[in-house]
Amino acid sequence: MSKKVAVIGGGLGALGGAIRLACMGFDVQLFEKNEKLGGKTNEVVSGSYRFDTGPSLLTMDFVIDELFDFAGFKRSEMLEFVPVDPICRYFFPDGSIMDASADREKMIDEISKLSPEDADSYDEFISYCKDIYDLTADVFLYTPIHEMDKVLKKGNLSTLFKLYKMDPFRSVHQGVSRYFSDPRLIQLFDRYATYSGSDPFKAPATLNIICYVEYGLGGYYVKGGIYRLVEALINMAEELGVEIYTSTKVDEIIVENDFVSGVFADGERFDVDYVLCGADAVVTYNTLIKGYPVLKDKMNSLEPSLSGIVFLWGINKQNPELKHHNIIFSKDYQEEFRQIFDKCETPDDPTIYVSITSKADPEHASSGGENWFVLLNMPYITDDQDWSLEIDRMRKKVLTKLTKTGIDISNNIEFEKVYTPLDFLNLYNSNKGSIYGISSNSRMMAFKRHANRSRQIKGLYFAGGSVHPGGGIPLVLLSGKMAAELIGEDME
Repeated sequence: MSKKVAVIGGGLGALGGAIRLACMGFDVQLFEKNEKLGGKTNEVVSGSYRFDTGPSLLTMDFVIDELFDFAGFKRSEMLEFVPVDPICRYFFPDGSIMDASADREKMIDEISKLSPEDADSYDEFISYCKDIYDLTADVFLYTPIHEMDKVLKKGNLSTLFKLYKMDPFRSVHQGVSRYFSDPRLIQLFDRYATYSGSDPFKAPATLNIICYVEYGLGGYYVKGGIYRLVEALINMAEELGVEIYTSTKVDEIIVENDFVSGVFADGERFDVDYVLCGADAVVTYNTLIKGYPVLKDKMNSLEPSLSGIVFLWGINKQNPELKHHNIIFSKDYQEEFRQIFDKCETPDDPTIYVSITSKADPEHASSGGENWFVLLNMPYITDDQDWSLEIDRMRKKVLTKLTKTGIDISNNIEFEKVYTPLDFLNLYNSNKGSIYGISSNSRMMAFKRHANRSRQIKGLYFAGGSVHPGGGIPLVLLSGKMAAELIGEDME
C-alpha cells in the first residue's frame, strides 16, 4: 500500500516536491488555500492586460529541466525559455543609464561607457563570484546542509573548513567595493542582496554568488509569462496522479507523540504518513502546529526579509526608454535599507523596479500599451504602519521619480491593482508580510534557515523560500527536491 503525503501549499517548492513524490510512488494530496496554485508566482488578467505577480526573471534553468526529466516530461515541449538581453536597464540618480548583460563583451563595453577605470575589474569580480559558486553550490545549494551525513558523503567536509573563502565576514557591499570604485557600479551589484530579501550593507558577501548566477549562467524569460511554469507543473502533477485541493485551507498539522499523523483541512481529517509543508516555516510553527514552544520562539526570533509594495499598471502608451527589466535607483542606497530594516519604515526615496513582459509578449497589453509590474522594497509588517496611506504616498513618489527620469505616465494608467505587505500576509501567509522568508542579514544565516526535515517531529518536511536553500524559483524547486528525497529515504 502506498504511503500517503499531504503537501501544504501550492507554491513552486510544494508543487515540485509533490511531482517528485508522485514519481516515487507516494499517494500525494496537495492542499492550497487560494483558488489558484503558484503561491507568490501568480498572475492577474484584466481585460487586455496580463501580469506576472511574483518572480520575473528565471535563472539556473537547468534546475527546471532536471525536474521535468525526472518526471518523464520534456520541458522544451511545454515551455520556451528566452534569454533576456539586456538583463536589466539601470537608471542612476545622476541621469546616467546602463544596460547590464550576461554577454561579457557587452557588459564590459557598458561599464567602460559608465566608468572606464572600472572596466578591467569586471572579469576579476565575476571570477571572484564564480569562485564562491564553485566552492559553495554543491554543499549549500544542492545538499540539505542540516543532514551532516549527506555533507560528509558528498565529500564536502573540506568546504566547511574553507568558510573564509566564501567571503562570509565582509558584507555584500564591502565585497563589491573591493573591485569597483564607481558608486554607481557598486550600487548595481549591491542590489543582488535583495534577491534574498536582504540588506547589502549587512548580508554576507557570500551572496555575491548571485551575481555569477545571473551574469555567468544567464537570465531567462518564460515565453507567455512566468506563470506558464506554474501551469506546466500543475499539468505534470495532475498527470502523475497528485490529488489537488484548491480553496482548501489546512488548519492544523496533527502531531501525536512527536509523529505526524495527518492534517485537518477545512474541518476534515486526512490521515497521512508524511507532511511536506510549503507554507512559511515561521507561520507554520505559530499557527499549524500545537505545542513545541521552544521551536516557535526560535523561529520568531529570526528577522523577516524585505517586503514590498507592488503596483500593476496597465499603461496606454509605449515607453521605448524602458526595457523588459528596469531599475531606477535611489540616491542613498544605505539610507534606504536603514529605513527599511533598522527603522521598519517606508523609505523616503525608494528604488523602483519595473518589469514589462509586453516587451517580449505584446499581447500582454492593449494595442499600443504596456503592462507594468512595479516593485518597491518595503519593511515587513509592524504595529505602527498604515499601508492605505503608504499606497498613495508611494504612488506619488514613483510617478514623480519617473517624470524626473524623463518618463511621464501620470495620465496613462488605465488599470491598477496594488499589493502591500498586508496582502502578502493575507494571500500567502508570509511571516509579517515578508516576500523572501527570512533575511540573510547575518554572517551565518545560511545555517539558520529551517531544515528541510524536522528533527523534533518525525514525518514533517519543509520546502519553500523560508527554508534551506532559500528564495527564488530555482532554490525553492531545489528545496522541494531535497524534501522529497528525504521522505523517500525515510520510507526505505
